[in-house]
Amino acid sequence: MLHPSYADLINAVNSGVEPGEEPVVQSRYSIVIATAKRARQLIGGEEAMVHSYGKKPLSVAVEELYESKIKILSDDSSEEDEERTEEAGELSLED
Repeated sequence: MLHPSYADLINAVNSGVEPGEEPVVQSRYSIVIATAKRARQLIGGEEAMVHSYGKKPLSVAVEELYESKIKILSDDSSEEDEERTEEAGELSLED
């Protein structure tokens, strides 16, 4: 079994959503895309936001999402949000 599970990751990512609002992540596919994008950023040289010594980039990305170190932006985010993404540790599900 994977730790954390997909359900745990989805709950962690959506924990900041106000009641009545649509959750940012609704499927396993979205979690997979977000973690893959973050892993590529880590491979590209970005600094990890959690202790990462000896861990693979994908494991670090999952841990960052689970600990809410990374915020996922919805598909309808604007270019202004994308510029902010690079500065604040956020991921966009576009591209």
